[in-house]
Amino acid sequence: MNVAQNRRLARLKRQARVRKKVVGTPARPRLTVFRSANHIYAQIIEDSKGETLAAASTLSKDVADGLKFKGNVEAAKAVGTAIAKQALAKDIDTVVFDRNGFLYQGRVQALADAAREAGLKL
Repeated sequence: MNVAQNRRLARLKRQARVRKKVVGTPARPRLTVFRSANHIYAQIIEDSKGETLAAASTLSKDVADGLKFKGNVEAAKAVGTAIAKQALAKDIDTVVFDRNGFLYQGRVQALADAAREAGLKL
């Protein structure tokens, strides 16, 4: 296997390990993050119904406006603020954070910190 396949398999192992413990309930839905090389995405999911309650990404027009690059820490902060505003508008103030197998550093950490600063409890 090459390096890219090894990294992907390691992330999938971490993702499965985290998802055994992290479950979104109606009282505390799950905030999940996905990052690619060019974009970052966040969703608030209620696992009992299997529905997405809120979503934001660097592809959203309200987030993408004013961003020069969409795959950096500043973009992640903008997505974190946007997802927190959407959640608070729907009376969701507490969520459980699912890093989706990604290491808690860089863009993932910036998104979580921005969501906390915007009023969301992780």
